[in-house]
Amino acid sequence: MNAALKHLFEDSTPDKAAIDAFISESSFPLVDNKDVTFVYRGRADTVNLRCWVSGLDTAQPLQSLPGTDLWAITIEWPKGSRVEYKLEVIANGISQLILDPLNPVIAHDPFGANSVCQAFGYKRPKWTLPDPEARQGSLHSLQLHSKSFNENREIQVYLPATFRKNRRYPLLIVHDGLDYLRYAELKVVLDNLIHSLAIPSMVVAMTQSPDRLKEYAGDDQHAAFLAEDLLPFMTNNFPLRDEARARGILGASFGGVAALHAAWKYPNLYGNLLLQSGSFAFSDLGRHKRSEVFDPVVKFMNSFREHPDWPASKIYMSCGVYESLIYENRSLVPRLQAQGIEVRFEEARDAHNWENWRDRLSSGLSWLFPGPVWVVYE
Repeated sequence: MNAALKHLFEDSTPDKAAIDAFISESSFPLVDNKDVTFVYRGRADTVNLRCWVSGLDTAQPLQSLPGTDLWAITIEWPKGSRVEYKLEVIANGISQLILDPLNPVIAHDPFGANSVCQAFGYKRPKWTLPDPEARQGSLHSLQLHSKSFNENREIQVYLPATFRKNRRYPLLIVHDGLDYLRYAELKVVLDNLIHSLAIPSMVVAMTQSPDRLKEYAGDDQHAAFLAEDLLPFMTNNFPLRDEARARGILGASFGGVAALHAAWKYPNLYGNLLLQSGSFAFSDLGRHKRSEVFDPVVKFMNSFREHPDWPASKIYMSCGVYESLIYENRSLVPRLQAQGIEVRFEEARDAHNWENWRDRLSSGLSWLFPGPVWVVYE
């Protein structure tokens, strides 16, 4: 049990006033060097901690503290961990999945919001927060006609604050671009990294698929959309550098699969890949153990692992150690390195979520597209 919580019960069962004071004076969850104690206050029959961490039971029961309306559970989290969670409160036969009422730190995603546990040693990177000194780039909504999909597609284009038509810029293509903007602070990150000279001024094309589970699962139409529709559109409308090393693709989860597949189908077109928690499911023998949604992914990944070829010169990969995909991501690294591809792989004490991917953007982008600071340093 956390020391502060234990102190509350040292002499006798605390009364309401003592509990009120404890709640008002504490920050929740209660974080020690090695442990995190989750606390809920309220009448209930059962309270469960629900967090999405591979290898840990999804529901962890909180213990009712005698004589009070407090519930608590202490879990050992390694230093630097960041975990998203909810509380399941069951009362009178009714179950509710809620945000932690005592914890103001919340992360949002396309499905809603989760409370965030920041274990000892974790600190949100400064470069993910708005910097009043950083000049702000601009976002532009554009329409292009896709011959591959035979329809118009909307894209968001980021132009750096220093954008000039008489200069030429690297291009980054981002899968799930709107989600990266909403949930991973992509514009803030780009503004800050460009301002600090960690990356060069660049043009960023952000796509958003209407059917990502199909189009991002190793789909040839999608690869053609990037290479034959989006890339020519960007080249015709913006002053871009023409060499492969000045082009890159970013994607997370299924978007990571889409990025790898697109570069594999069009070798020598993209020099850089940034793959975050890629859903790289495969089967060595027999059927894979994931849902049927992964069938086309497995088909592609099995082919790729057999003939990886040369999808890009540099590949940065990241994955959370608390997500089930860590095995597939780890196993892909030596396959790529065996081809002579320069690979950097980063593991984080986090899970499959947008803020994990946000926190890895600086190391990934600055390694693939080193700005003046890194060029001088190296």
